[in-house]
Amino acid sequence: MFDFIPIEHYTFFYYQTLLVFLIGILLHAVILEIDDLRNTRFLKVFGYLSLVFVLLYMGFRPIHSVFVDMTMYAYSFERYLDGNPLEVTEDYGFYWFLEFCTKVMSVEAFFFTCALIYIIPLYILSVKWFKAYWFYAFFALVVSFSFWAYGTNGIRNGLATSLFLLALAFKDKKIVLYALLLVAISFHKTMVLPVFAFIVSSFYTKSQTYIFIWLTTILVSLAVGNFFVEYIESLGINDRRFEQYFTDEIDEAITKTGFRWDFLIYSATGVFAGWYYLFKKNFSDKLYEQLFNMYLITNAFWVLVIRANFTNRFAYLSWFMLAIIIFYPILKEQLFKQHHRMVGTVLLLYFMFTYIFNVILVK
Repeated sequence: MFDFIPIEHYTFFYYQTLLVFLIGILLHAVILEIDDLRNTRFLKVFGYLSLVFVLLYMGFRPIHSVFVDMTMYAYSFERYLDGNPLEVTEDYGFYWFLEFCTKVMSVEAFFFTCALIYIIPLYILSVKWFKAYWFYAFFALVVSFSFWAYGTNGIRNGLATSLFLLALAFKDKKIVLYALLLVAISFHKTMVLPVFAFIVSSFYTKSQTYIFIWLTTILVSLAVGNFFVEYIESLGINDRRFEQYFTDEIDEAITKTGFRWDFLIYSATGVFAGWYYLFKKNFSDKLYEQLFNMYLITNAFWVLVIRANFTNRFAYLSWFMLAIIIFYPILKEQLFKQHHRMVGTVLLLYFMFTYIFNVILVK
């Protein structure tokens, strides 16, 4: 559908289009109050426009080697159609899903279906939690630093995180909740960590303790260096992809090792936001407290293995929740005098981090 856009500019055009949406949001934030009828009408129209754009643009992207995982799954898809069995050694849910799709649709329809599973849960969660203001949350999610990458390259992991968020949207319906959590794990086994964080935070709720643990892991990681990376590698986990995160066979164009202060500062924005809302603004919401605690648990694990290769993949196990951590309170309550302008300002800063690192610095 979008073959007319040169593949080398495909990602660039995505962010330029979202920049136009952001300008519209900022103009309304300056002129109108957040609950003004004209603003809520704008949010509804632009919300659905953005939903359709992201869904179609990601779902019908060209099958090209610039999207590495995409070409790998397309190859597996075509091999299965030619009578070759799928080699399933991990993430059984995803490969059962892939096998089913080979029987009922084309490879192009398969990637569009993946986009549906990746994006629609974010829409459902945004509507359920934020009602008339759902567009702000949805927009924050789709302009997040890693959103595009995990919808076009780290596909399996991206689908799993969206299924996890969809499960949280049905937290009050236990059967649906736990069924979706199991499906998320079956799509990507690393989701065991967020599920573990969900279970632990359900029983122990004191955010002060989790903040202390997070800060402590920074000191521990600085002090002991590669100890945790070497320890996990020594466990001999029988998972080629998992082991690769810790080995030396890496592509320097993708990642670099060492203590990632840049990633740590990015992660710290969520820690600061949660602390500020809960303890400075006295925002009281049990669901938000649990979400914040889950973020702290998963991010603390990443801090311990921060020197691992492909460290961004471990960081993503917390980063996929970052937009919710930052925007949930200000979409639930008017916490500031110039509240709408504050929402716009935070959204601008959040988008600009993504834009700088994914557009400006990649040139």
